[in-house]
Order: sequence, then C-alpha cells, then structure tokens
Amino acid sequence: MNRRTFYISFFLRRVRTSKGMAPILARISVNGISREVYTQCRTAVDKWDKAKDRATGRDKLAYEVNAYIDDFRAKVVEIYRTMQAEGFEGNAIEIKERLQSPGKQVRILLAELTLYCEKRQKEVGVRITQLTSNKYYRLCRYLHEYTRQEYRKEDIRLTEVTYGYLDGFNTFLQTAHRCHHNGAVNILDCLRNFILYCLRNEWIEKNPFKSYKLKEVAPPPKEHLTKREIETLIAKPMPGLRLENVRDIFVFCCFTGLAFADVKELRPEHITTDEQGNTWLRKPREKTSVLSVVPLLRLPLAILQKYAFDPNCKQSGRLLPVPSNQKMNAYMTEIATICGLNKKLTTHCARHTFACLAVEYGIPIDVLAKILGHSNTNMTRHYAKFSEQLIGREMRKMNEQMFSGDVLLLNQ
Repeated sequence: MNRRTFYISFFLRRVRTSKGMAPILARISVNGISREVYTQCRTAVDKWDKAKDRATGRDKLAYEVNAYIDDFRAKVVEIYRTMQAEGFEGNAIEIKERLQSPGKQVRILLAELTLYCEKRQKEVGVRITQLTSNKYYRLCRYLHEYTRQEYRKEDIRLTEVTYGYLDGFNTFLQTAHRCHHNGAVNILDCLRNFILYCLRNEWIEKNPFKSYKLKEVAPPPKEHLTKREIETLIAKPMPGLRLENVRDIFVFCCFTGLAFADVKELRPEHITTDEQGNTWLRKPREKTSVLSVVPLLRLPLAILQKYAFDPNCKQSGRLLPVPSNQKMNAYMTEIATICGLNKKLTTHCARHTFACLAVEYGIPIDVLAKILGHSNTNMTRHYAKFSEQLIGREMRKMNEQMFSGDVLLLNQ
C-alpha cells in the first residue's frame, strides 16, 4: 500500500507586491499533486522568513499574520481529516474546492441514488411499475459492488462520475454479473435517468452520458411453435405430474399470449363472463400495468377447469400451479426432448407462438396489441412473424385478384 503524503506550505506572491506588501499563498500538496490558494492575507516582503513560512519581527502585524497562518493551516488539516472520514480521497483539488465554497453541499453518488430509489418506489402504481422500481434498487446494489471493488471506496462524489466510470461499470456488469449487452444497457439507462435528475437539480454541471452512447443490439429471432408442433405437444403423454402441469401452463400461454409474470399471478377476479356467455380474461400486465383483454377459447378454459380444485392453487388463490421461471424453463427443456422438438422452449416462446398464430389466422395487428397488452402496435410487430404458409396464401389471393380470367402470354 502506497504511503500518503500531505503537507501545507506558505509563500509570498512577490510579483503582486504593492507598497512593500505581498499576498501570502498556501500550497496544499497531497501525494505529489498540489494546488495554490490565496489566504487573503498580506505581509511585508522584507519581514518574511522563507524557511519557516512565517513573518518575522515582534510587532503587532507580524503577530496577526502568524496567527492567521496558524488558523489557516488548522482549517486545511480539519478539512482533510473530515473528507477522509467521509470516505473521500481528500486530494488537493477537493480541499481547495471546499475551502473556497465552505457552504456548498457535497453530493455523493450512492447516497443520493438511494434516496432516488425511494422516490421511485413511491411512484409505483402511479407512474411506474414495481418491476421498474426494482431495476433502480438493482442498479444501486451493482454500483455499490463496483465502487467498492474498483475504487476501494464506499461512495464517490457525483462529480466523479465520468465517462471512464460509466465504461468501467458497463464492463463490470458484463463480466461480474454476466449481463448481455442489452441487459447492461437496460441498467445503464436507469443510471442515465438518475444523472438527468441530478442535472435538473443543478447538483452537477456536466452530463457524463453526453458522449457515452447506449444502443441496444438487435436480439436474435425468438423461437415459436407451429400449429403442428403445438398439436404434438398437446397429444404427447407426459411421464409425470410435474411435467404435465408445466406443459399445460405452457399451452395455456400459447392460446392466451400471457407472459410468465402474468400467468403466475392469474386469479379468479381476472376471469369474467359477458352477456352472451363468452368467457374473457381481463388482467393488467405485471410489467406495464396495461390491460390485456383475451377471449378464452375451449382449450385454455379446459385447462382452467382441470386445475379448479388443485390444492396448491386453492391455497395460493391462483388459477394455475405455476413454478418459478427458472424451473419452468428447465422443465420445458425436458418436455421439448420428450416431444422431439428441436427448439428451445421458454415461457416467452409461448407468447411469441400466440402472436405468430394470431397473425397467421388473420387477427389484425391492432386487435393483437390489445390482447397482448401493448400500448402501441410497434411493440406488437416484434412478436408477430409471418410464416411461409401465410405469405403463400396472401400471394395466391393477390394473384387471383389481379388475374381473374385467362391471361394470354404475349410474344410467344
């Protein structure tokens, strides 16, 4: 560990001599880096002891100058020790800033971010969802780990959040926590929102994100099942109740478009019946609170009836015995192997399957957006993919409309 050096010296700025009097400056040095500060005190040039950094003589002026120098030195030492106790580096630049602006409040990153997280938590259900609030708390936890590991500090000043700090944090997310690029961008986006909040409050003057670009890369195409693959999945007997339950939940999502978080929290109050006797699923999405409106077909209704008297469902108050997301995906891997499906089945795969089948069977994109609980159709287009069968059918339809009769080929 390197030994820290800290000392204060005083000297005269002789080029500013006026009527035999020159201003006294203090030189603050920490680890070889120094800064000069005006002490707002002057003394006679011919009565200054350069070796002792003091005024000479026994007159009243010499006594007052030396007393002022002693007080100034004590003030610098006190600031240095206070900054050390607060967890700051206490370098010459920081000491000079605090000397020149003693009443200015020093804002530190993690302390202010913690308060910001609490502020966002109060907005849950009004402006943001609980999942969004959880992201800010996760950001705070990751920044604590990063600052402690890379900077050997418990906290840093807001002004120390630089381009280098952001870039190092991005690397930390992708290595220490194995975040993919888009996942790291998602976390950094929360940090950018906090930095903009600090700028609006005039706690900092520069935006470190100004030159740091956050751009998500296009994710690979999501897996989805065809109609034949779903039929295989439904018809295949499962070797145990554990896999049968998970298969039923997956199929339910394939015919309703519910995400994992939504099917897990599905309760009796989300199922309604209209005047014509049709059964509907009406549930605000856990992620965005946008209402999903889904007419229940025969198969999802049969699945709900199958688990109507399940003891685990009765105890939890939920309609389906949904395990954790991790277990669900692990079990679906087993089911894919049993059914001979060469695809990676996940809970999100079912949602994409529903969207693709809906488009293939002619459901308009606006209606599909309402079913999936999307606030705009651009989000829906990421889910819906066009199969070769649909493209072929539409092309044949276009051909019939364009050439209704016999067409004579010219120039034969």
